[in-house]
Amino acid sequence: MTPKVPPKITATYLENAALHYLERFDSSAANLRRVLMRKVDRSLAHWGGERDEVVPLVDALIERCIAQGWIDDAGYAERKAAGLRRQGRSTRVIRGTLAAKGIAAELVDPLIGGPEEDLQAARELARRRKLGLSAERRMRDLAVLGRAGFDYDTARRVIDALLRPENQD
Repeated sequence: MTPKVPPKITATYLENAALHYLERFDSSAANLRRVLMRKVDRSLAHWGGERDEVVPLVDALIERCIAQGWIDDAGYAERKAAGLRRQGRSTRVIRGTLAAKGIAAELVDPLIGGPEEDLQAARELARRRKLGLSAERRMRDLAVLGRAGFDYDTARRVIDALLRPENQD
């Protein structure tokens, strides 16, 4: 089976690709730029051409998407951070995920919250993963929370509170 031939890059193709992507996924400007540039690179590898000629088309399209309100980095960051927090993700993981999506740190910092939010997220993860059920598994449970990005103090507080329900903090 022969590989699919990528289409030639035009302004219309880029716009259709961007709209199709945004219909399916919530995205930041940097993430959409990355998606479009992958398409550009694939096309240029097959058809030839210079990347520098296409970058202004992508930049103009991103600016138009922002102006139309199709992309809103602040709103995206808020929705993504809230969703990750509901899943029991740590502040460290949320910060890293948003950074990987191209969200600036000044947009992320107000959304993260403090140690109390991290503690609540660790409790949620412990509940979902059924951690803290036995003292024999304490070290394993602490390790699960540590790998999820929670610091030792937060993990210890959550697991110890679950092991001794009368001492809830």
